Amino acid sequence: MTKGTIYMIPCPISDETPVWDVLPEANRKVIDSLDYFIVENVRSARRFLSKAGVQRKIEELEFVELNEHTTDAREVERMLKPVLEDRSAGVISEAGVPGVADPGAAIAALAHRHGVRVVPLVGPSSILMSVMASGLNGQSFAFVGYLPIKEPERQRRLKELERRVVEEHQSQLFIEAPYRNVKLFETLVKSLSPRMKLTVATDITAPDEFIRTMTIEAWRKAGVPAIEKRPTIFLLGI
Repeated sequence: MTKGTIYMIPCPISDETPVWDVLPEANRKVIDSLDYFIVENVRSARRFLSKAGVQRKIEELEFVELNEHTTDAREVERMLKPVLEDRSAGVISEAGVPGVADPGAAIAALAHRHGVRVVPLVGPSSILMSVMASGLNGQSFAFVGYLPIKEPERQRRLKELERRVVEEHQSQLFIEAPYRNVKLFETLVKSLSPRMKLTVATDITAPDEFIRTMTIEAWRKAGVPAIEKRPTIFLLGI
């Protein structure tokens, strides 16, 4: 039996950014060819496709949700079933690229086990874009997700990341819930070596995007940037 294809479809990181300002025109043909979507959130996926000017009526499209609440492997298997029956699917996260610090890996992994082709489309990734603009080591870097919330564990984790930067020359990337950005920033400038470089990358691709790399010593003098409740990636390097 012929099998469909899984397309990993990026979407804008910022709601304020027009879709085709950050996605290549070649993605339009793929999106218009699909009527089945595996998405992190149906509401945001519908909004994205509407802004993209998808040719089909939104009401004619089928959506299933794959996110942190999808804990049963049988659910993911049911999502893949139409693809095994020759129906292609698009995977969409709420922002940026699916499968990278966002849901999508589970369906891609299952697709590989069944010999289904997985095609990544070009689009904005806040992780890669922050590295690109940081001036830090882009040959060796690690995205480590969220740091521990409790202070003793957080301090230990920061010291471990600082050691990796110094000993391995590996840039370290991490994020925080936007409403806790300021607290994390204050912890960073208080705890890290003055010569350690810190990049703060906020609202990437948005009209008010802010990306700045300075030493911890310089950040202490500059003060807290406008990052409260704004999506931000933090990078450490030398």
